[in-house]
Amino acid sequence: MNCHRTTARGVLLLLCICGAAVAAAFASAAPAAKLPQLVFPVLGPVTYTNDFGDARAGGGHQGNDLMAPKRSLALAAEGGTVKFWTTSAQAGCMLYLYGDSGTTYLYIHLNNDLTTGNDNRGSCVAGTAYAPGMKSGDRVSAGQPVGFVGDSGDANGIASHLHFEVHPKGGAAVSPYPYLRKAQRLLFSEPDGKSFSLVLEGVVTAVDAGTLTLTVDTLKEWPSHQKATKLGRTLLVTLPATALISTSTAAYARTPPATVPMPGAKLRVWTGPQPTTADARMGLDGAISVSKLLLL
Repeated sequence: MNCHRTTARGVLLLLCICGAAVAAAFASAAPAAKLPQLVFPVLGPVTYTNDFGDARAGGGHQGNDLMAPKRSLALAAEGGTVKFWTTSAQAGCMLYLYGDSGTTYLYIHLNNDLTTGNDNRGSCVAGTAYAPGMKSGDRVSAGQPVGFVGDSGDANGIASHLHFEVHPKGGAAVSPYPYLRKAQRLLFSEPDGKSFSLVLEGVVTAVDAGTLTLTVDTLKEWPSHQKATKLGRTLLVTLPATALISTSTAAYARTPPATVPMPGAKLRVWTGPQPTTADARMGLDGAISVSKLLLL
């Protein structure tokens, strides 16, 4: 039985197809399924545990709960085709991603609120639950936004999170946990070649020749207006000699070496428009270049 159970109150038995293979789905002796390296399916700060198989009133838990702020972006774990599912009171707003590898991914408890509160006034439509402009049946690329994290269904009012399931070859669920641990964590989700700009706020942790390492607390990205707070992510960025530096009381001027911020300094950093690359999207060392910074 390929039953999709949500989290929160655990009384969900979604779309039971046939058979009796739940026990096999949770068998620890089962070999690991061969999946491509995934893109982590939530952008920004997330907490999660290996809760696959945990007891629920309706049976074992078939996914991992990725706890994240409401309206965090849910991203395509791999390239494929999306299908909206909007008829389950327990799952709320739900999405299937049929991956190019043959793996099916379930995104459950997507957003249904129109405000930052728990108003439940939204419906399972693009712009509220699903990515703006997206239609059921659309093709998506790995890392592309597909929806927004929420608390719809039987997660209502408890905690915003994405219940994420992995079904190799469209069959029984397997634990997402090992794949999530190895997944690529994106800093933002613009496609390759498209220009992006970032505004980062955080604290300097190290300074080296031509580079700056900082722990980023908040991030804003353009042109898609992606935002993240309480990020807690360490980035090593390139600091060219042409970068501009300022304090709150001084005009921007070319940065002489002696005025490079020291460890412990709080600052705001602008990257300036630059082409998106896979390395920049993942925030790899040196892939993002600073155009100016402000000491706070």
